[in-house]
Amino acid sequence: MNISSQQRNSSAAPKRSSILRSNPVMRRLDKVTEYTESNSATYGGITFKTVLFLLFTIGGIAIELFVAKFLQTGDILHMNIRGFEFDMYKTEAFVILGVVIAAVVFQLLAFFARSTTPVTGALYCITQGYFIAFLVFTVLKGYEYLGALALAITMLIILVMAILYSTGVIRVTKKFRMILFTLIITSVIASLLLLVASFIPATQPLVASLRSNMWLSIGVSVVFIIIAALFLICDFDTIDHVVNDKLPKKYEWTAAFGLAFTVIWLYLKVLDLIMTIAGNNKK
Repeated sequence: MNISSQQRNSSAAPKRSSILRSNPVMRRLDKVTEYTESNSATYGGITFKTVLFLLFTIGGIAIELFVAKFLQTGDILHMNIRGFEFDMYKTEAFVILGVVIAAVVFQLLAFFARSTTPVTGALYCITQGYFIAFLVFTVLKGYEYLGALALAITMLIILVMAILYSTGVIRVTKKFRMILFTLIITSVIASLLLLVASFIPATQPLVASLRSNMWLSIGVSVVFIIIAALFLICDFDTIDHVVNDKLPKKYEWTAAFGLAFTVIWLYLKVLDLIMTIAGNNKK
């Protein structure tokens, strides 16, 4: 790298650092000052790796469909999620709990141990695929088409966000970050207050009433979908940074996982919204 190029990148890098920039994976990329003129990251490389992570998610779905029949042992639990009643075995419940815990562990490892991202990111996607299969084929049994509907809506949102970003209609500016910051802080504070209130006897009836309110649940789901969609814009902008500022090719894995993470999160939030609406209509 020549000196002028290095100076350009070094001076540009600090301007991109922001706690509001995107999800934790992408935010760490904004602090990278390691550049190269050869063997640098490309859009094609990031796209390929993103698709690879999403294929691991599909693999997780296949694993759940295969092993589910071997987990039908033990007592049967009658469950209700978003108005959908279903039965599951205790063994299945323990496995789902383990999958959720593993997803958190792999997510954190992928976030903070960048060198492990190709492996831990893939394992995270597998666990998410397993959980998605549980929701679609166990919780929504008989209504599996809702999972396909959520997928179609998710793909439409991604397409719209990509068009809005590529055409410059939405730009990652200070105002954009403040809007995203406000949405995040409001959601976090509201969630924490609700959690605290759920442990206070005097406010427990109010919390139960709020959680059973369909319109409030829909509103919360919509807010999180908006946040996820805005994170997509931030992810696109960070990917531009990775490619245009010539970060080494190894950072393609981090950028790809960051985008895959947001896509999966968006899908789960869309699915949650659809389940809330459909579950209420079932009543």
